[in-house]
Amino acid sequence: MKLTRRQHMVLSNFLDLYQENGDALHYTAVAEHLGVNPVTAYDMLRLLEDRDLLTSEYVLPSKREGGGRAKVVFRPTAAAQVLLAQLAGDEWQQEEWELVKTRILLALRAGKGSDHQDLLDDLLVRIAEQRSPFIYTAEMVTAVILQAYQLKDNVADSTFLDRMHSMGLSDELSLSAFGGLAVGLSFAERTNRRVAKALLAQTEHYQKMIGQLNTKSRHHLTAFADQVVELVEA
Repeated sequence: MKLTRRQHMVLSNFLDLYQENGDALHYTAVAEHLGVNPVTAYDMLRLLEDRDLLTSEYVLPSKREGGGRAKVVFRPTAAAQVLLAQLAGDEWQQEEWELVKTRILLALRAGKGSDHQDLLDDLLVRIAEQRSPFIYTAEMVTAVILQAYQLKDNVADSTFLDRMHSMGLSDELSLSAFGGLAVGLSFAERTNRRVAKALLAQTEHYQKMIGQLNTKSRHHLTAFADQVVELVEA
């Protein structure tokens, strides 16, 4: 999908503002952020919606706002995040990826012999932010692995990850299996319910993001999952 320079700028600024706000945005807020009039902002957002990069909905004003007519607000679609990551190029993603990978692997080495609960809690916070698809899926995979190994003495099949890799599954199939593992762990008797609930809430989004990664990204992610497993098992 090709965007004009202006459309790319609007979408990029919209995503930044959406992440800061943490909720759907009214077009007047976008207009103020971009320094354009509200009608222009509304037209630009509708154009991005036509390209399946944004979605809109009507919400009723709260009592604190004094009632009145419903207003239209916009949210980004998953495709918007993927498209911006693609347009940013491999160099940008590689730079961020190296920082995230190093942080996770250093934390695993520093916590050798522990249950890595601090790292898991940190990952749950970061996962909820849902940044670039590649970083999001890497952190989700790490969290599922940590949760699985916290329960390895209590679940019937603690060798799931080892057997999955030995079966020679494709990158996409093996990565998709982590979503199923997150669901399965939520039914374990001694699971941390808070962690299980957080991971379970992300499984649908995770599966969508895996399907939208390119072959190179899936390969890097599978190799990273192997590294995480090795460190956790050490």
